[in-house]
Amino acid sequence: MTRPGTSLFDLRKPSSRHPGLDGARGLAVVAMVLGHTLDALLSPELRGHPWVQRYWEMRGITAPLFLLVAGFAVVAALGNAPESAGQSFGRRVRRALLLLFLGYLVHWPGWDTAHALGWGEELRSLVFAFDALQCIGVSLLVGAAVLVLARGTWTRAVVLAVLAVGIPLASTWMWSATHGAPVELRQVVGMPGSRFPLFPWAGFFFAGALVAHLLRALRAGWPQGLALVAFGAALMLLTWRLPSDWSPTSAWLVAWRVGQGLLVLGAVNLVPQVLSRLLAPLGRSSLWIYVLHLPVVYGWAGTAGLAGRVGPTLGLLPTLGVGLALLAVCYAIARVGKLVRGERPSNATTWRARPVPINGAALRSGQRT
Repeated sequence: MTRPGTSLFDLRKPSSRHPGLDGARGLAVVAMVLGHTLDALLSPELRGHPWVQRYWEMRGITAPLFLLVAGFAVVAALGNAPESAGQSFGRRVRRALLLLFLGYLVHWPGWDTAHALGWGEELRSLVFAFDALQCIGVSLLVGAAVLVLARGTWTRAVVLAVLAVGIPLASTWMWSATHGAPVELRQVVGMPGSRFPLFPWAGFFFAGALVAHLLRALRAGWPQGLALVAFGAALMLLTWRLPSDWSPTSAWLVAWRVGQGLLVLGAVNLVPQVLSRLLAPLGRSSLWIYVLHLPVVYGWAGTAGLAGRVGPTLGLLPTLGVGLALLAVCYAIARVGKLVRGERPSNATTWRARPVPINGAALRSGQRT
């Protein structure tokens, strides 16, 4: 367990890298790549196995965890200075635009498909498919603006709470309100068949931002970890007592997944840091692993991927082997890319021990942000 006074989420100091968040991202990256590989390659006989069905249910936390951590990280990077949100606004906007560009790029269907379909709604629904990266990008733009405009502690808490709760609750109405709108807008807001529309998926982002903002009131270390576990368990208990709703606009489902995600974050904060260190490198390369593995698994621009070339024909062990190999190759390419761009291997200064004076003394190594 993390020692008192140490924390993987030290929210009092601004930092673009929190090892606990990178560890949670790394866990989600592993689940994402293996889940997509199993979806593309696992044979129908094994797909119907009860244990595999149970895994499909658990795998549903992957995308919500990415969004939850993204919102958490935006607030965690600010520190306590009121002006920090304004100082980082330009960087947040550039990051959001990159996410939007890459999100639409990986769904480009190819010129042959474009010529065959013509510029109708069917093609536009493919080109402007609103996926996880776009959802994070737009949420990041809105969140960065909110943090600049809402400067007070309580003001930020109220605004983030309204967004975290209001977006899922308004989802059904928003889908109906944009029913006759152009398909590009319906993909963003929400429509049948859309993957990660803002309503309700942006609720995960702002739930993470709200939790990070509230955790500033607690001492770093196990108090924050226990608070995450307690809040996650409370949400899970609440949803167990309410009627389940698995529809795509379900606020109940958002609360259920947020509870699961907070339990993951709490566990990451409380377990020995060596486990987070193993997963953190994958978390720091999560964007590029996402962009690299999708074309390999599902194809891109008319070129077939593993789903089209191999299909659902493999057993469990071969499929897992392919998934692990794909994860390793994508991570290696991402690392080489960072080295070519001249980035440091692991942002080493954020992992260095930082003594914190307490009654004239200093803590030993472990206070990492």
